[in-house]
Amino acid sequence: YNIDNTHGESLKQCSLKAYEAFTIHRIDKRYMMTLREKHQKGQFTITVELDPPKSSSAQKVFEQAARLKGKVDAINIADSPMSKMRMSPISLSYLLQHNEGIETIFHLTCRDRNIIGLQSELLGAAALGVNNILTLTGDKPDHGDHPFAQSVFEVDCMGLLNIAKTLNSGRDLAGNDLDEPTNFYIGATGNPGAPDLEIERQKLAAKIKNGAHFVQTQPIYDLEQAKRYIDKMSEFNVPIMLGLIPLKSFKMATYLHEKVPGINLTQDILDRVEKGGKEAGTEIAIETLEQIKKIAAGVHIMPLNDIDTTLHIIDHV
Repeated sequence: YNIDNTHGESLKQCSLKAYEAFTIHRIDKRYMMTLREKHQKGQFTITVELDPPKSSSAQKVFEQAARLKGKVDAINIADSPMSKMRMSPISLSYLLQHNEGIETIFHLTCRDRNIIGLQSELLGAAALGVNNILTLTGDKPDHGDHPFAQSVFEVDCMGLLNIAKTLNSGRDLAGNDLDEPTNFYIGATGNPGAPDLEIERQKLAAKIKNGAHFVQTQPIYDLEQAKRYIDKMSEFNVPIMLGLIPLKSFKMATYLHEKVPGINLTQDILDRVEKGGKEAGTEIAIETLEQIKKIAAGVHIMPLNDIDTTLHIIDHV
């Protein structure tokens, strides 16, 4: 607190004011609803995924997150996505929560750590107050920026879910008691575009049995397909956040449609983006989000670091 004030206040008065301001700030953070609480109350939630930097500085991500603050409910931080080495998602998630006051969901994959390492990482995250996790198996390093790296994959996403669930129960994977249990809000992935929704239903049932509390899905472009997925999974009564990637070009649209398993674009969308480019892609994203709000617990936006378009979409729904 600046003690060189123009109101003739004593140092003691200034100190009291500083303490009151700090206490109010702390109370505001303490009673702010978490993502878990919003889901429990049935509130529609918005998350946005950001890539961690290939740097020892997180300044760029801080700037992106600051623009999203107040617009989104949490920010996802990927774990070296596509096997390209980046800053630790747990460290970055902590920095965003601590410095920017924005709730985060850190991704954790099975690619780089054995079961001892995974448990160690999770205990560290819990100690830092980073309690939202999205569990993934992870990409092989072959096509990343370190293709010579050795992958681990001692467990897959099912095993990782079980590890987080076990730590929440107050034990490690070997059955030893923890001095303090974790309190993770555990996320799993889903695929509305799966060719067989019954198989997808069985996968989600297994993920929930292993500890999943909420779901974030692959991006959807076929709303009828998304509705069938939501209906098929309704028996589980878990929050499902449907994925959304705004289309930037016709080239991007055709690549997703033809090359990425589980992503299916309708012919109408392909035609619109071929004619209208990024502007049409943004319009489609707005229309899709309006429909997602009617059928799902939330939306998970993967903007490929295009914050301007993300804010435009959110502000227009």
